[in-house]
Order: sequence, then C-alpha cells, then structure tokens
Amino acid sequence: MNEPAPVHPAPVPVLALGDILLVSLQGELHDGLAEQLQQDLSHRIATTGVAGVVIDISGVDIVDSFLGRVLAEIASTARLLAARTILAGMRPAVAITLVELGLALPGLTTALDVERAMEILSRRGT
Repeated sequence: MNEPAPVHPAPVPVLALGDILLVSLQGELHDGLAEQLQQDLSHRIATTGVAGVVIDISGVDIVDSFLGRVLAEIASTARLLAARTILAGMRPAVAITLVELGLALPGLTTALDVERAMEILSRRGT
C-alpha cells in the first residue's frame, strides 16, 4: 500500500511594487514556512535591489517568539542588503503578546496599515 506524498504548503507570495516588496501573511505561519519566507525575501532583495519590504500581518492572529525572531532577522538581513523593512497591520492582541514575550523586534519599523507603510518608504529619500 502506497503512503500519500507529504503535503508541502505553498510558499508565501511576495509581490513586487516598484522598488518595494509586499508580503501579506494570513492565518498561522508554521516554522518551516517562516524560514522559507526569510530565505525567499533575502534572495529577492539581493537579486532585485529593492529599497523596502512591507510585511502585512493584519491577517495573523498569533505571533509567537519564533515568528517574532524570524521577522526581526528578516529586518536585519534586509538592512544589510540596503533595504528597509516595515511591519504593517499589527493587531492590538499581537502587540500585547509581543510585549509580554519581551520581543522588541529590533530593526523593524511598524505602521498601522500597508498604506502608511508605503508612505513611510516613499519618504525615505527626504
């Protein structure tokens, strides 16, 4: 009897909007997918030379310590590759959880929503 092939979740889509990459996270992001996103974003930043990355987490209910660390590492890597990272759409419960976990998310700028994140990135040269 054949066992079914393992199911691999689809990678998180990364949209290019001019010189900005937009990532919209939805639902629960398991650890393997978060690590894959980190690698994919690093590669895209290095190969395209974008100036900024917006990570929209408005569709995420829970950010645990692992995902918080991955987001901070994405921001650190992007900064080394000359791109700025903005985390947009954080829900109040997620913010409270991050504070309770003691996660400061160094290197990450936050914005209330994607529109404001795009405004922040558009002002980068001023």
